[in-house]
Amino acid sequence: MTSAEGSAARYDRATAALEPPFAVVDLDALRANAADLVRRAGGKPIRVASKSVRCRAILERVLAMDGFAGIMAYTLDEALWLVSCGFTDILVAYPTTDRTAIAALGADPRAAREITLTIDSSDHLDLLEGQPHEIRICLDIDAGFVAMAGKFRAGALRSPVREPGQAAELAAHIAKRPGLRLTGLLSYESQIAGVGDKIPGLYGRAVRLMQAMSRRELIVRRGRIVHAVRQVADLEFVNGGGTGCLERTVREKAVTEVAAGSGLYHPRLFDFYRDFTGVPAALFALPVVRKPSPGVATVLGGGYHASGPPGPTRLPQPYLPAGLRYHPDEGAGEVQTPLLGEAAHDLRVGDRVWFRHAKAGELCEHFPALHLLENDTVTERVPTYRGEGKFFL
Repeated sequence: MTSAEGSAARYDRATAALEPPFAVVDLDALRANAADLVRRAGGKPIRVASKSVRCRAILERVLAMDGFAGIMAYTLDEALWLVSCGFTDILVAYPTTDRTAIAALGADPRAAREITLTIDSSDHLDLLEGQPHEIRICLDIDAGFVAMAGKFRAGALRSPVREPGQAAELAAHIAKRPGLRLTGLLSYESQIAGVGDKIPGLYGRAVRLMQAMSRRELIVRRGRIVHAVRQVADLEFVNGGGTGCLERTVREKAVTEVAAGSGLYHPRLFDFYRDFTGVPAALFALPVVRKPSPGVATVLGGGYHASGPPGPTRLPQPYLPAGLRYHPDEGAGEVQTPLLGEAAHDLRVGDRVWFRHAKAGELCEHFPALHLLENDTVTERVPTYRGEGKFFL
């Protein structure tokens, strides 16, 4: 029996009493991935990116492990809910314009103490003034790579603040606003952390060259930005990096903590990195419901496309049994998904196919619960955000 066959058999045994579709998290794999993230972080704390987890029970388990501290949330509503559930030290990594949530934050002394809001312009500050309790602020810095006099850019389009002078000016502006306090700085190098470098051919070489140039540029610029802002504010933290580049980001003296989340589940998109290898920990099972022909097995549902630029890399991966692929004219369907390949010949109606989502936390938007596996047993069923009735985006 191959390793893939053994894994499929183990998952089938552990979940024999469950009716698919359902999602699982292999806790042994999750712990192995978490330990590897901590090793790569080299002693600097890892802030857990909740958008890549989207399950309170998993967040609690990870934060109880050595090496992890704090949450990087994606909306203020989510952060307020997490605080009400007992979580602490939450950085909302994206600006908010939700006046109702801002008022709730400002009126709650505990939430105001535990939550930090990210901004990148004075327009954001205008929304935050006048609250009963002081609001903690994090300044988001553009970490993208720009070359050829601005004609080439790699990296997410986030903050307009790019240079030390801009950052220091905005920091000084925050200092003049009553009730607001600058406590942190954030910069996410998505062109390194979120782009795999294990790509063959000329394109792969181009990606690796771009990333090397970007790292050199960002080390200098981020260091200068942090130095400039520290002349104005007493920063408690400087956050950078992501699953794809932890071991490199932590080398920067200016960075005090890193962020990671996807590496815990190790979805399909994180198979394409040279510096680390994770273990798939989050999977979902779909039942075979049709056999249109001997070489085709059709499963129920499956159209769980990931966000980002459209294309085949955003589709879930038919994972086990190995050797399955999508029909080129149908792909992953809304109600049914035909699968081709040698393994399809052996599948029968009622069998299961195990999939990996292309991204991490988005899987939890399709399932109300995660079944937690240890060895050959489902030990617990825990709700996802969606299973708790929480729809933040």
